Amino acid sequence: MSVLLQVWHAIQAVVASADYYTLGAAVVIIIIAGFLIEGVRSIVPATLAALLAFVLVKFALALSVGNQHDVEALARADWRAFVDLKMLVLLAHALIFGVLISVVSTIRSMIR
Repeated sequence: MSVLLQVWHAIQAVVASADYYTLGAAVVIIIIAGFLIEGVRSIVPATLAALLAFVLVKFALALSVGNQHDVEALARADWRAFVDLKMLVLLAHALIFGVLISVVSTIRSMIR
């Protein structure tokens, strides 16, 4: 039960620490991925693709909103942040994206 609580607290921390730009980008990517998948058997590849798209969008947002002029320094800082990323946080992101993509896909299939 302790492991589930740790995962739950990591999920809450990920959602609570996000700004509006990050949440908006995540919602758009989740909705697009939910509409593109064919069924629940493709949820894992869709989640991985959505996470990759999310990382690229966050990088682009950091360049445009953050007024960063040195792309190489920003890429290097993001790489260091990824290397230092805890697996629990990565699992929390994957669970959030996977569950919400499957919810969007289910709603889409019910409306059809």
